[in-house]
Order: sequence, then C-alpha cells, then structure tokens
Amino acid sequence: MGAEEDAAARRERLRALRAAKDLLSTPDGAPTPSTDGEHQNGNHEMAEEPELPGHQDAPGEAAKEDGSPTEEAEEVEDDGELPAMKFRNYLPHDEQLRGGKLAPVSLPKFEDPISAETAEPKEVENLFGNIAPKNPNWDLKRDVQKRIDKLERRTQKALAEIALEQQREKEALEESQD
Repeated sequence: MGAEEDAAARRERLRALRAAKDLLSTPDGAPTPSTDGEHQNGNHEMAEEPELPGHQDAPGEAAKEDGSPTEEAEEVEDDGELPAMKFRNYLPHDEQLRGGKLAPVSLPKFEDPISAETAEPKEVENLFGNIAPKNPNWDLKRDVQKRIDKLERRTQKALAEIALEQQREKEALEESQD
C-alpha cells in the first residue's frame, strides 16, 4: 500500500527533524534526554500524531484498544528526567539551575555607513554670528529689488548720455574757437 509507505516515510522525516531540533536547542556538551522513540517530555512519537476524526467510534474504545491510557504517564515517571531548562534572560537563584544559563548571543559586527559619516568632526559655525537682528525693512528691500536694479541700469545709461553730450559740446566749442 502506498499510503502506509508514505506515512512511514513521513514519520522518519519528522523523527529526523525532531532529532536535529533537539541537537540545536541543547547547549554544547549537555546530554540530550530524548532517545530515538521518545521526546524531551518522555512521550512516545505515536502519541504526538494527530488522530483523524472518524477513525475511532468513541473515546472509550481508544482506551480499550491501547491497553491502559496511563501507560505513557508511568513511563515519564520511570525515566525521572525532566525537560532541559534554558535560561536566556533570567539568572536563577538555585545553584542547580544556574547550569542551564545560556551564554549571551554574540551578534556580528555591523558598521553603519551613516554613523561613520557622523563620526568625522565637522567645522562648528559660530552660533552667535547670526544672532544680530535684521533691519526692519529687509522684506521691503527684497520686494523692490527688481525695480531698483532696473532704475540703476537706466541711471547708468542716462549718465553715459550726459557724458557724451558734454564731450560733444566741448568738441564743438574747441572747433568754434579754432
């Protein structure tokens, strides 16, 4: 049957994943309390598989088929092993539990490019240099600046024309005297 083979293959994959998880979750050098057929809490793998609805008619029949429903609980008591306790952020007062304290995780060094730019000292401007108040009519000057520039150009042209007229008059006087 293909379904039974698929189920068996799935169980093996789950068992391998749980074993890998147990190896990764225990600190180095600590023995793992789980064996091939059991997990940290002592339950058999078959107990963790979900039962399909409609597979069994009544909950009472499950107890009859399995033998005794407390069989797993007795095995947990017989082992005497409790799940390994890991303390990451808590330092227990009991000396026996302090062995479960995990070393703090060392994070990789990360250099922030923004903080590297801010680490360089920049020239500090004189903060008191810009405190002087502005003239009360600075906004008027800003608004009229275009008109002032236009008048300045016209003034320069007018002065140039006056200078040319005076020069012509001088030349005309000199010619008339000759």
